[in-house]
Amino acid sequence: MRIWDVPPERLCRNHLLGEHRELHALWSIIINNKKGYAHHPETMRWRGKLKALYLRHEALVEEMTKRGYKHHTPLDPAFATGEAVQDELVDSYKEQIRLLKERGCDCRV
Repeated sequence: MRIWDVPPERLCRNHLLGEHRELHALWSIIINNKKGYAHHPETMRWRGKLKALYLRHEALVEEMTKRGYKHHTPLDPAFATGEAVQDELVDSYKEQIRLLKERGCDCRV
């Protein structure tokens, strides 16, 4: 499970769509208090920051729309509470760039 901190416009198709899918899973884990992945580092960093996660989702959707994808899975803004900025990282920004480069995909990093 990973929510990148790289701007969505720099992500390749696979990482953009994959992050969107994982973001929905993470959102569900947090708002429904699900036990699976509840203690995953990515889950832990977003607790108390659903506003920031909501804003990340909106940025992903904006990029998906620019690329011609249709979006039919909005998040409920009523749950978008807490901090609006994510300042905790699982991996540093520099490390995330390295990981994306290592994957040999079309991400513009």
